[in-house]
Amino acid sequence: MIRLVIVRHGRTEWNRVERFRGRADIELDEIGIKQAKAAAARIAGWKVSAIYSSPLRRALTTAEILAQPFGLEVKSLVGIIDIDYGEWQGLSPEEAAAKYDSLYVKWLNSPHKVKFPGGESLAEVRERAASAVNGLIAQHPRETIVMVSHKVVCQILILTLLDLDNSHFWQIAQDVCAVNLFEVRAGIPSALSLNDTCHLKSVN
Repeated sequence: MIRLVIVRHGRTEWNRVERFRGRADIELDEIGIKQAKAAAARIAGWKVSAIYSSPLRRALTTAEILAQPFGLEVKSLVGIIDIDYGEWQGLSPEEAAAKYDSLYVKWLNSPHKVKFPGGESLAEVRERAASAVNGLIAQHPRETIVMVSHKVVCQILILTLLDLDNSHFWQIAQDVCAVNLFEVRAGIPSALSLNDTCHLKSVN
């Protein structure tokens, strides 16, 4: 059995004001750091063997805070970097809706059919993220590992582990610094908790 702990990074300024972040390398804000510390306290009692992170700073900083109780070094994993939003990066939802009207409607209603101009599709994210997590499962049998990533990638990883296709994308919620826990037994993943944010109740 392997335990997979999938964590979305803490809050950034672009989470607070809601902009398409993608590959923009944004730091955690003050609340985001507090959230990461709360998540670290949440998982500190688990026997974590390794911590992997998207190479973007908001994820790396979250992962480094999570790693402190275990004395572990965070390993960068490019396969779980955020989606490439291409021309949408930095736009607010309102700006994206105004500039890319029909594509924005498709994103809301059929996200699995969207490829962002100059960026990625959910299928491309799934291919690289699933490959990354399968590699970790093979590398860490009978261990507990943590992966720190981003909203879209966490949603896609959860769909992959639940054997659901990308059309279910909007049925998976992922709040900032949420913790998700899976067990994989005999190659079959099962969800123990999804979008757990109980540890954030005292963060403000």
